[in-house]
Amino acid sequence: MNRKTILITLSVIAFMWILHTASKNFIVDPEFTTFLGNKEAKLANVNLWKVMIQIHILLAIVALITGPLGLSKRVRNKTPFLHRWNGKIYILSILLNMIPGYYVSFFANGGFFSIVGFLTLNTLWLVTTIKGYLFIKKKQIRHHRKWMLRSFMLTYANLTIYVVVAIFHNALGVDYGVAYTLAVWSSFTFNLVISEMLIHKTNI
Repeated sequence: MNRKTILITLSVIAFMWILHTASKNFIVDPEFTTFLGNKEAKLANVNLWKVMIQIHILLAIVALITGPLGLSKRVRNKTPFLHRWNGKIYILSILLNMIPGYYVSFFANGGFFSIVGFLTLNTLWLVTTIKGYLFIKKKQIRHHRKWMLRSFMLTYANLTIYVVVAIFHNALGVDYGVAYTLAVWSSFTFNLVISEMLIHKTNI
């Protein structure tokens, strides 16, 4: 699989996931009834949680839209101005997402280990993005690309959580809290492993 095929694949996955998560959370179930029905943690302010999770989802969608453009070699070479501004939007969407991201982490299903997993995920997402930004400021382009790819793969974390929960809870009957905790930790360990494989494969 060459670089172009990988980028197209990531773009298609991002597009399909955007359609799924946007329709599910803003059209089908905007009150998050199903998700709240599985929630173990008591919410001190349900309305605040809903606002935070909606902001979290919207900013993640922005990151999923701008991510593939940032990884595109053609966009980078043909329209560097667009590449730079697209990158700024991507980075800003993640920086702003840390506020709702950390907030909703403390009310995660699965208890303590799930909360720690989400806090770790958000921190890794922030760190990889910042490192990518700092490397481009130093004109170290290859390191910049590697760290931005790692950052973008972490943007797929919610997709990984969805898939893992579906496998362990829905298909195998594992307790929802346990399945969700496994999913949270898989969302960054698995995705980062994939990013390292892509870096090695494409020699980015």
